[in-house]
Amino acid sequence: MAAFARRRNGWEETEVQIIAVVPLVVSGGAAVLPAVVAAVASIAAMVFNPRALFRLLRRRWLASSVVLGAMVFCMVVAVWWWRSSSPVRRAGRNAPHEAGRIDWAKVAEDIMAQEQARQGSRNAAALAADPPARAGGTVTAAPGLTASGGQDFSRVLYRGGTSPAGLIPLWSFKPEGTVFFGVPAIVGKRIYAAGCQSDLGGYTGLLACVDLESGKPLWQTTESGGEPLRPFFSSPAVTGDGKFVVIGQGLHQDRDCSLLCFDAGTGQQVWAVKTPLHVESSPAIFGDIAVVGAGAIEGDDGKAVGDPGFVFAVHIPDGKLLWKQPVNDPESSPAIDGTGMVFIGSGCNGQAVVAIRSEPDEFLQAKHLDRIAWRTASTQPMLAPVTLAGDMVIAAGGNGDMVHSGLKPQGVVMALERQTGKVLWQTSFDDAVLGAVACQGGRLMCPVRNGEVVALGLGDGRVLWRARVSGNAPVLAGCAVTGDRAYAVSNDGYLAALATGDGKVLEKIYLNDQSRPGTGLSLSSPQVVEGRIIVGTESGGLRCLQGTGGAR
Repeated sequence: MAAFARRRNGWEETEVQIIAVVPLVVSGGAAVLPAVVAAVASIAAMVFNPRALFRLLRRRWLASSVVLGAMVFCMVVAVWWWRSSSPVRRAGRNAPHEAGRIDWAKVAEDIMAQEQARQGSRNAAALAADPPARAGGTVTAAPGLTASGGQDFSRVLYRGGTSPAGLIPLWSFKPEGTVFFGVPAIVGKRIYAAGCQSDLGGYTGLLACVDLESGKPLWQTTESGGEPLRPFFSSPAVTGDGKFVVIGQGLHQDRDCSLLCFDAGTGQQVWAVKTPLHVESSPAIFGDIAVVGAGAIEGDDGKAVGDPGFVFAVHIPDGKLLWKQPVNDPESSPAIDGTGMVFIGSGCNGQAVVAIRSEPDEFLQAKHLDRIAWRTASTQPMLAPVTLAGDMVIAAGGNGDMVHSGLKPQGVVMALERQTGKVLWQTSFDDAVLGAVACQGGRLMCPVRNGEVVALGLGDGRVLWRARVSGNAPVLAGCAVTGDRAYAVSNDGYLAALATGDGKVLEKIYLNDQSRPGTGLSLSSPQVVEGRIIVGTESGGLRCLQGTGGAR
């Protein structure tokens, strides 16, 4: 009997073809079955009769040793396979796994990646050149909220200075067996980075504070309430006063994960807000509240198992849950504008962009306002972090995930009117757009799963140019964009500098450990700060690259 698997409408379907060997197999099976049953019964009898087992070992020690060795070997192989494949299976976020779509041998030989495009503190020069949305120039806040936010979730990953060229390694923070999926938060001379550490049967979490100049850890923690931290896909966010680090925990199949808060100076945990789901979404901070999405866990049929997902807000000083709004599968990371309006994508079984008011329940009730300000349907699950550009909300997604493309790959980038949710334009792509869309100088830089970085005109969504980073290797992380360069990472571990004018590749550097090439899970977006690039790698740790002035 021969079998093969295929996917239809995004889900896996197995079709079996019967060929002429079936009668022979059936006949052979009928003849062999009694012998197989007898052998199994004999083994069981030996296992449950220690004296008989001991006598057998004495009489036939060589054969028994071979059998025992084979059993131990099979167990070791099973454990190794589980450890090497589990991060891939858990990182696959919004589509069932396809038979034959993952090269497991390749996955085993290199593992690690990141998605370092989640945050970046607001930079005055960058904002002046390309400011995110603000309410008429005057920032207003609801009662109980302050208007001074923490990390700017407009995804400004360029923090001023020159565009680094002629990149060379400066330092690497490389805890053993650690994968950095999220984007580090950079505040002053401190970098806050979260990763996943390989453990028997899965992954645990690590949160560290690293010195920007040297890469030396100032503190690191791997425990929460005496228990190992759950792994991190979420990126850390730092409050405006620099006192607290807030981050979600869990990979896609994890349950009962929490939004966590740590003391930025010491790494001590301050509070945890538990959810029945996982928090792969990265928190956005507005004043003294943190807003984040808790994503759904889908079954083999693509439907949510249990809670379909929700967005929630927490009061940072004390960890009090302020409100909770049902939204299907909000794996996207939110953006918050100057009025406190939250914008987030809805993924599997949602396919929408949602605007959510962040004010307290009492305030909304007094004003007779719903928490949902508007909801705009989309053609695809909206999975990418949301970007704000002037009065536009830029959202993106597609029918693929971090591990698989869809059977018929499709992607989309949408520009919506911030006040009403009206679609201003939308551009289709040949595959999903999963990383953050960067905005600079009237251009949008879109990372596409088919291996391209595509530049769009901000005003109309028209394609300006297309460029490949590393052949057909997917680009899953968002870009960092300076005035003349866009820095993009391919999932096989290459960082490329592209000319923003025409997409020409100016230079390219390999990020992973040369002795442990990547598995295709490089997900971290680069950040540009003080003439350097900070980026997470799959097998090379958290890396800092220095520009020497000359492109290579």
